[in-house]
Amino acid sequence: MTTPDSSPVPYATMLGFTRYVARTGPAKATFVGGLRKARERRSGFNPHGQLVKALKADIAFRTGGSHLTAVVGQVKPRWRPLYEAVTAGAADYLHSLGEPREVELAQTRDALGVVGGLAVKINPHFGLRYADGRREAVRLHFDELPPAGEVVTATLHLMRRHMDAILPGAEPVLVDLRRGVTHRLDPATRPADVERWLAGEAAAFSTMWATAAA
Repeated sequence: MTTPDSSPVPYATMLGFTRYVARTGPAKATFVGGLRKARERRSGFNPHGQLVKALKADIAFRTGGSHLTAVVGQVKPRWRPLYEAVTAGAADYLHSLGEPREVELAQTRDALGVVGGLAVKINPHFGLRYADGRREAVRLHFDELPPAGEVVTATLHLMRRHMDAILPGAEPVLVDLRRGVTHRLDPATRPADVERWLAGEAAAFSTMWATAAA
């Protein structure tokens, strides 16, 4: 999507936007400028794709982590340290789901949200359906450091905001995959307060995006 002069309009993935809100000061503008340059170059590579497929395969086929173990040896050598660092926590998460026969993958859909005038792509990694009827829309966090509180709050709020499109009736969860820790919505959090906060952050994002083009 571009403007008449072919410059890209402000846009963010959920990953980019939530990483942005966790930054402070000049780091915010630097980060947005980097996102815009990557967009203009149409660059980007997801090194975690094979890991996500392995985790989903272990859930779908109830293989207890064998796909996660195997994928470490299947990726290119440059990505092997990353996979070795993440797969142990991924296996812990897999086992935390309980009896394999009681959980299965559920189809999710991406959604396009508008936050404070900014288009944000809401894209969970997969959905889960439990035997007792519960559903979850799962977003994975791969970073070396645990997700900041702002990242957790923004990610879960954005998914809840668009859950009717993503996976109706599901609970949003953010999984810190390196540590095998699952984050859920804090019942004390007021959605209206989060919405106002994110709208302000989104407006600032759009301003920085335009400034980066100057």
